[in-house]
Amino acid sequence: MATKENHLVPLPLKRVGSWSAYLLLTIAGILAILYLIVRLKIIFIPVFVALLITTLLGPLVSYLRNRGWRPLLATWTVILCSILVLSGIVALLIPQFTGQFDEMKARATEGFDDVVKWLGEGPLSLSEQEIDRYLEQVTQRIQENSDQITGGILTSLTVTFEFIAGILLVFVLVFFFLKDGNQIWEWFKRQATRDNREHIDEMGRRAWATLTGYVRGTALVALVDAILIGVALLMVGNPLWIPLAVITFFGAFFPIVGAVLAGAVAALVTLVTNGVSDALIITGVIVLIQQIEGDVLQPVVMGKAVRLHPIVILVALTAGAILGGIAGAFVSVPITAVAATVGNYLKTQLRAEEDLTEDDREAAASIDEEG
Repeated sequence: MATKENHLVPLPLKRVGSWSAYLLLTIAGILAILYLIVRLKIIFIPVFVALLITTLLGPLVSYLRNRGWRPLLATWTVILCSILVLSGIVALLIPQFTGQFDEMKARATEGFDDVVKWLGEGPLSLSEQEIDRYLEQVTQRIQENSDQITGGILTSLTVTFEFIAGILLVFVLVFFFLKDGNQIWEWFKRQATRDNREHIDEMGRRAWATLTGYVRGTALVALVDAILIGVALLMVGNPLWIPLAVITFFGAFFPIVGAVLAGAVAALVTLVTNGVSDALIITGVIVLIQQIEGDVLQPVVMGKAVRLHPIVILVALTAGAILGGIAGAFVSVPITAVAATVGNYLKTQLRAEEDLTEDDREAAASIDEEG
């Protein structure tokens, strides 16, 4: 009876139903993972950031350990040296900002006065009374929304505490990843069955290679961008060329969006400090550098480690920013690249198993024919 009922369902409809069920289960699994990430983002994001940092510091620890250093000593040496380097960069940047703050404030005030003058003498032809009225309306709106502003400050304090907690967690995780990374991975593999350990190990190695290639490639591209833009800013006489070059470097870790924002900051600061002509020159240089980065640096440096379409990158950045804010946007692209690498491996294995099954069926059929 069941056989007759099965024959009543057309084969194409059966296949559509099967694929629909697989698709719904896959979507449900992805949504469940995203829900866990959102709920546990204060843990998940530090873990992933710690992995990114480990890809950079891991070779240094391995270098020291291969020369006879004990794991604990090698780990602490690399971490402390990294902290000293970052502290030196911060100590270099702070005087640059504070030394130019008064001058930039005066120039910004002059720029605001020029804008007000343009509103009165330009094509809008606004009278002084109209300009004052608009400024009073803006001030009144700010006063009316003071409760929301206060709530935003409290929210910012909460985010600040979470940020500090995340930094401490990242520090602890980086220490243990560098010191006991191999033991942690071996323990993780032992949780799977023996038949699956080889596949898990291969997926882990490919994911780690992709993550390492992404971080190192992005760091190299960011360094080239920072040097070129820094030289351009220095040539036009921008007094803040060092801080802007550093901002450009870190902005490169946010693909597409980070480069645009860092370039906009450099152009705006140049507009305030140097004037319109130098700001236009810097804007043109930034556009040229970004074209060279997209057409030459990214394909050559990244190679096969990260192959994601710009649309995929934009969607990943948007989703990461919605789920985890700035930190979510920071880790979204490498997560997507790792997921694509693991997915390609699984797809390859499934195709190999399907081909093997078809070969077994053909072999069995030929045996039956010979029999």
